[in-house]
Amino acid sequence: MNSTARTTRTVRAAVGAFAVTGLALALTACSETVDQVDKAVNETYQVTYEVTGEGVDTIDFHGGGGKAMEPTIETVEQPTLPWKKTVTLRGIMPPAVMPTAVDITGARLTCKIIYKGEVIKEATGEGLATAGGCIAVSPIAD
Repeated sequence: MNSTARTTRTVRAAVGAFAVTGLALALTACSETVDQVDKAVNETYQVTYEVTGEGVDTIDFHGGGGKAMEPTIETVEQPTLPWKKTVTLRGIMPPAVMPTAVDITGARLTCKIIYKGEVIKEATGEGLATAGGCIAVSPIAD
């Protein structure tokens, strides 16, 4: 057998062994990632929504129902301000609160999302027709 053929077989065997080892390591890492995602998807967390201002007609918010990427939106009509609600969300579901106001004299509104005592999102709007919105990334996903 010539040395070129032997060298080619040796290189192929080494590359094959390397590929199998790499695949095994990748599958292990992938499995660990899947475990982390599964844990994060099932983990719950609480946020508090706050809305202040004048002339707010409705407040829509993610209240914890539905799927992470298709949350059920709950609505409060003609809320008394200031309005505050604490909800339990799951996994990567984004906390979101969206007040809406239509007032010919001009409306003002501010929304906040609070997680563990810290404001993680805040927005303010004003005018004839105002739709404020606070949407944050799930703190579980950070």
